[in-house]
Amino acid sequence: MFLDNLFKKGLERSRQTWFSRVKGLFDRQAIDEAVWEELEEILIAADVGVATTGKLVSHVKQRVKDEKLKDAGAVRQALKEEIVKILQVPVSPMTVDRPPRVTLVVGVNGGGKTTSIGKLAAVAGRAGKKVILVAADTFRAAAIEQLQLWGKRTGAEVIAHQPGADPGAVVYDAMQAAGNRHADEVIIDTAGRLHTRTNLMEELKKVRRVISKIDSSAPHEVLLVIDATTGQNGLAQARYFTEATGVTGIFLSKLDGTAKGGIVLAICDELKIPVKYIGVGEKPEDLAEFDAAAFVEALFS
Repeated sequence: MFLDNLFKKGLERSRQTWFSRVKGLFDRQAIDEAVWEELEEILIAADVGVATTGKLVSHVKQRVKDEKLKDAGAVRQALKEEIVKILQVPVSPMTVDRPPRVTLVVGVNGGGKTTSIGKLAAVAGRAGKKVILVAADTFRAAAIEQLQLWGKRTGAEVIAHQPGADPGAVVYDAMQAAGNRHADEVIIDTAGRLHTRTNLMEELKKVRRVISKIDSSAPHEVLLVIDATTGQNGLAQARYFTEATGVTGIFLSKLDGTAKGGIVLAICDELKIPVKYIGVGEKPEDLAEFDAAAFVEALFS
């Protein structure tokens, strides 16, 4: 019930603006080409993307033909099932030989990265885990202060150096501290200055190398935080970060701030990276593990 309510909260604007129109689309007497064209227009406007929209509509049309679907409810159900298929990107198994589990969090500045880290720390803390947060975004003093604030809120220890320090050095100290203090989780914040893309990506690669020198199996997870309100620009961001860091999962933040929640479909379809978490507010509890079926039900509820 909690998960359903969180998805409904996050998708309220998307549902009211675009997907409520989809619900009534198949209630016409004839499901003709005009219906399919209107469906395409709605999905593209909801940021599903042209390529993903074309694939989705094509699959549903084929099912209507093959299964001889005439009832509006059956066609809607077929659409929902095809959306779920797109969202169910296989998740690579994660092996953690020994604690701590190391999560590297990447993404552009202003995308909700540090807040998302705080939410992950809160979840781990509630599960009784010892968490260390790492302030490796040394470019912005405000980023360090924000992470320290989340540390106080969640009871997590924060490892930080002075603003302008070498991010690799901060990560090295944090990894050493995590081993000495028997931490269960290490969550690393990183810089996101996309306008200096080459330097940033080299910096992130260096951070990865520092982590791997101490634990060859780490980082165990590379989470890319994407601001849902950025729409198709989020896809471009994801490609840059995936090339540099080997992103294993998406944390979609600020989903409640957009009417274009269809971007989730484009991410899963075009990048083949699983969405693992969604954030729908500023509070520690405004976080949910992604569930494709629950997401689609909330979108059409």
